[in-house]
Amino acid sequence: MEGALSRVCNLSSFSCSNLSLCEKSRSHFTKPPLMADLLFIRAVNYAERHKSSSRPSKFSKRPREPNSGGSPRRKEATGFSNIEYIDYLGPIDTPNKTHVLNSEVSPHRAVSAVRLMRIEQGGAFADLLNEKGKGSGDNEMAYVERTLGFRTRDLDDRDLRLVTDIVGGAIRWRRYLDHLILSLCHDESTFSHMEPLLMQILRIGFYEIVKLDMPPYAVVDENVKLAKVALRPGAGNMVNGILRKLVLLKEKNSLSLPKIEGDDRAQARALATLYSHPVWMVRRWTKHLGQEEAVRLMMWNNSDPRFSLRANKGKGFTRADLVMRLEMLKVPYELSSHLDDFVRIRTGMQASVAYMQDLIQVKLWKQVEILLTQLMVFALRSNIEIVIQAGLLKEGLCSVQDESAGLVVSIVDPQPGETIIDCCAAPGGKTLFMASRLCGRGMVSAIDINKGRLRILKETAKLLQVDDVVNTVHADLRTFADKNLVKSDKVLLDAPCSGLGVLSKRADLRWNRRLEDMEQLKNLQDELLDAASTLVKPGGILVYSTCSIDSEENEERVAAFLLRHPEFCVGPVDGYVPHDFVTEHGFYFSYPVKHCLDGSFAARLVRSL
Repeated sequence: MEGALSRVCNLSSFSCSNLSLCEKSRSHFTKPPLMADLLFIRAVNYAERHKSSSRPSKFSKRPREPNSGGSPRRKEATGFSNIEYIDYLGPIDTPNKTHVLNSEVSPHRAVSAVRLMRIEQGGAFADLLNEKGKGSGDNEMAYVERTLGFRTRDLDDRDLRLVTDIVGGAIRWRRYLDHLILSLCHDESTFSHMEPLLMQILRIGFYEIVKLDMPPYAVVDENVKLAKVALRPGAGNMVNGILRKLVLLKEKNSLSLPKIEGDDRAQARALATLYSHPVWMVRRWTKHLGQEEAVRLMMWNNSDPRFSLRANKGKGFTRADLVMRLEMLKVPYELSSHLDDFVRIRTGMQASVAYMQDLIQVKLWKQVEILLTQLMVFALRSNIEIVIQAGLLKEGLCSVQDESAGLVVSIVDPQPGETIIDCCAAPGGKTLFMASRLCGRGMVSAIDINKGRLRILKETAKLLQVDDVVNTVHADLRTFADKNLVKSDKVLLDAPCSGLGVLSKRADLRWNRRLEDMEQLKNLQDELLDAASTLVKPGGILVYSTCSIDSEENEERVAAFLLRHPEFCVGPVDGYVPHDFVTEHGFYFSYPVKHCLDGSFAARLVRSL
């Protein structure tokens, strides 16, 4: 029983320990969207945000060079839009394959493999559900057919849940999985020159066996079959040999994993592999937080993301109405203790782990065994998926929004009749929440450089029935500020940042950030702060916020701004957010491990009269 419980904790990706932590403590640089938005992007009309910019008709096979940590070497980037992690992108050439329906290959594994390849090419991350939650969409199957040379059946609800888990998990644990794959290859050259699709199939198999604890015989058989059909018989034989080696080592508890020993650099490399993060992040967090807290943070980033829903009062839909609908749908929820409009929901996995803990306390072992079996075969539905299928998002009755973002709006404190500017506004979650708090009087001007995302924001405002108080402006904030003479009561600058506070919901983001990016980001944040400050009335409020937990993007940017702009001073956020979120300097800060929310920061700056 203890071994089974251990497996379920692995299966739930830190859910058990994460719950206990909460109980104890309770390409340009655009803002990274929350994973909740990304997972259910079409339901809230965010699909255009991550469209792939390049869709090659053929894959070019490029060699890959392993680094000391066992992960592929990151390709040097020449600009913000050219940041890559893997140096072996592109589909395989399949000119002789007949594009027919293949019913033998596991459809969710085929879709997962192709999606993982698309993500490494800069394509959409985890856009898995359409509005009805059925199938994977014609576009998805077109990618599968073009890449693999055959079609699979459409995905059912269970397949979609598996794709969601496998894609997110394989990306989160990529460095860890690559280390294991390299250790079981014949030599480094085999790993370095492995075909892209073959690498993805192995990652899927390793993730299923090591992290999901799925039945090894089924995992081996299905992934071998996929490799043989999509590539060639020899590739299937290679997958068979490597996966069988993995199964034997796992059964003997003899996986080749690095030890945390040696100097600081060596320990950082080991931790980066064990917890699957870039070395530079590990070194940065270890330096500022200490090793133990850095490990806690990485465990959070690798855990199942948590979601919150905001009831849309613009449509007269209150939190009480939302709760009633959730109860009708039998979706477990918790009322937010921080925000009146918000409700926390759990994924099916998290709710089941919590329920299992209750069963263990009263020693109902039979029920525990039954629940374990359900977990192992993925019989549980995602509760957020139930919300989507019920049409709550599509009808505009509620929105997926983290409480940390809602607390930033509380710091802005929109009041009816005020004029507010939301700089860098898209995708618009804070814009729409501020608009709902104006009660039909006042105006929120949403400025963004991305015209397509602004169009989506405008459509969403209409859906939520707050379009009468939302005005969209397509412009670069710096140019707009130079030409604009009108001042506003309040200005929110939710600045482009590293997104280090939302790595739990953006599994791919950790691989798309480099240490060198931080300096460029700081310069951009300073420029945007200077521009935003010119839009504030005397006596008005400027709120600077990020979804980062890094002090260089947060407190240090505010300190530098105040030196350049003595006409501003810090206005304490006490009274706008709970005291637990207020720092010693009067700023707002949500820390994932402590608050069980996305990491975020905000400063309320007051302009003198």
